[in-house]
Amino acid sequence: MKIRAKSSITKHHPISHGGRFSGGNQKIDVLDFSSNTSPAGMPSSVKSAIKKRVDEMEHYPDTDSLSLLSSLKKYTGLSDSHIVVGNGAIEILYNFCTAFLSKKCVLIPTPTFSEYESASKLADCKFTFFKTMNLSEDVDSFISHIPRNGCVFVCNPNNPTGTILSKTQLTKIISAAKNKSSFVFVDECFIELVPESNQSVINLIKKYDNLFVLRSLTKSYGLAGIRIGYGIGSKTIIDILKKIKIPWSVNALAQEAGILAVKNKSHLTKSKSIIKKESNFLKKKITKIPGFQCHESSTNFILIKTKDDSTKIQKKLLKHKILIRDCKNFRGLDNHYIRIAVKSHKDNLKLVNAMEAVA
Repeated sequence: MKIRAKSSITKHHPISHGGRFSGGNQKIDVLDFSSNTSPAGMPSSVKSAIKKRVDEMEHYPDTDSLSLLSSLKKYTGLSDSHIVVGNGAIEILYNFCTAFLSKKCVLIPTPTFSEYESASKLADCKFTFFKTMNLSEDVDSFISHIPRNGCVFVCNPNNPTGTILSKTQLTKIISAAKNKSSFVFVDECFIELVPESNQSVINLIKKYDNLFVLRSLTKSYGLAGIRIGYGIGSKTIIDILKKIKIPWSVNALAQEAGILAVKNKSHLTKSKSIIKKESNFLKKKITKIPGFQCHESSTNFILIKTKDDSTKIQKKLLKHKILIRDCKNFRGLDNHYIRIAVKSHKDNLKLVNAMEAVA
């Protein structure tokens, strides 16, 4: 028997990301600056609930996540017919590409989150890449590249650069794409960790049926290991995504964690307060270290241009039990970029000291 798969699968290469087990690291006692999760960690109410719910794990979860959808309805101010939940935001991204983008043309600004390209490749898409380190300065040029009957991906704030588009700029992109019958996929996984302003476009869902917004509780509420995300779109888009969602993809603990997390908006306030203060601290300190240049960021991570090879820097910092993100595998960047998360002041001091030691 000759086993075959479609060429987009045989040519597929999974993307490498941050996290404790990235970069060849197998130690669990490192300070992880490679993952951009909330510096306030997981809400205590979520931790307590998980411990109490362990005995219920012998039962199947609600495959429709109805209680979680009800909580997200209150949280977003939108009907649950406009919301789909998933096993992390990444499941929703791949389902979206499978459902809507087969063999379509997509426009992706670079550098940005690599999974847009990866998921689109599995859907046999054709690509236009738009190189920019700050899309807010190149919006009109970007709009001129929007394909007809295709899709535009925008990460806002952008990972890994930390730059952000205003709601006005995004509306301009969404409107232009609608005129060309193209989707706009806006990834807002870090939008709730922007201290200074709220540029979310979720309230435009009812006005623009070509708009889809991705959100992650992983980042906002420190739930990386639990895996919980949600998407917001027109009723037609959501109905289709619910049809292809794998049954029971959102486990019972994730559903409970999501319900409790979105009730705790004070946790976001705490996170943003830490980010505002500590981001300034990190940029001020790191800029003084020879060989490191910080990019301006609106959110909870900082892209740093390095004089030395990024992989070598990562390995040197691991010896100090510090893990940072080597950004050489981002399209549009090279081996002279690293990314760090903004953490607590105590942890940030350890990072700065380690970077001074390896400089």
